Amino acid sequence: MVRVLGIDPGTAACGYGVVTQTDGRLEAVDLGSWRTRASTPPELRLKTIYDTVAELIDRFEPLAVAIEESFVGADARTALSVGQARGAVLVAAANAGVACAEYAPAHVKQAVCGYGRAEKAQVQRMVQAMLRLKELPASNHEADALAVAICHAMAPPLLQAVG
Repeated sequence: MVRVLGIDPGTAACGYGVVTQTDGRLEAVDLGSWRTRASTPPELRLKTIYDTVAELIDRFEPLAVAIEESFVGADARTALSVGQARGAVLVAAANAGVACAEYAPAHVKQAVCGYGRAEKAQVQRMVQAMLRLKELPASNHEADALAVAICHAMAPPLLQAVG
């Protein structure tokens, strides 16, 4: 069995999804999201991300933490903010001794939807179908976190080992 904690990092909102894969069968263990207030100092927002991810690792004991590689768009400020959130996630995993794997957004979409440029709604529906969820994930953050966890859980064993 492989248990993966997927994280969709951001300083305003983060999503998480825990997925297991046993003999090719995927199952959602838990999912959710949390927010930090814009009025909170940046260092405290990052501490919240770190603390929450550390608690999720303690609770679910994943074999790996999977996150998407940063997408650097037109807004450098957003890219920097997401990069800082990703750093908090990586440090939480490193402190717990859990391996991290990073995947390009197009790779995650390809793995889940079969198309690297799939829309957010397609990702949500495919995550729901693959995990046999009764409802769509409540947010894009949860769907993206589950998608990156699925991507890692379905990766060939050698790729999982090197992340």
